[in-house]
Amino acid sequence: MAYSKKTIVLTEEQRTYLTEFTKRGVRPVQELKRARVLLEADASSGRRPPTEQVIAERAGVSLQTVKAVKKAFHDLGKDAKATVVRKKRETGPREIRITGDVEAHLIALCCSPAPEGYARWTVRLLAEKMVELDYVDEISPMSVSRTLKKRI
Repeated sequence: MAYSKKTIVLTEEQRTYLTEFTKRGVRPVQELKRARVLLEADASSGRRPPTEQVIAERAGVSLQTVKAVKKAFHDLGKDAKATVVRKKRETGPREIRITGDVEAHLIALCCSPAPEGYARWTVRLLAEKMVELDYVDEISPMSVSRTLKKRI
């Protein structure tokens, strides 16, 4: 489906929201640029919008960004607010492996005497012992280090 052929027709309420959005307050630059693209591409009241290349130059974005914003506007049910403000991520990019339970075992292990032949616990020894005692399936020494740095 060619979204560049579809026009963006904003309601009066959407146009007012976008205008206020760009003029007031401190906003992330990407959001401001998306709002400017929507305002430039608006074809309401019989207004003929400029070409996508002109919109890109006026809004200070690439041609691909203009196409993406227009596509997002149509994909999101012509909701200007949802198009401009990106949805926050529900979970982080990585799975959390060290839960409170595992962390408690790690701290208890640190407080216990060092293994025979060692003067003290090293991060690598702690990681190996955590796997050996089956507290976790696998853990890197760096994860152990970060957890201890955070807590101790």
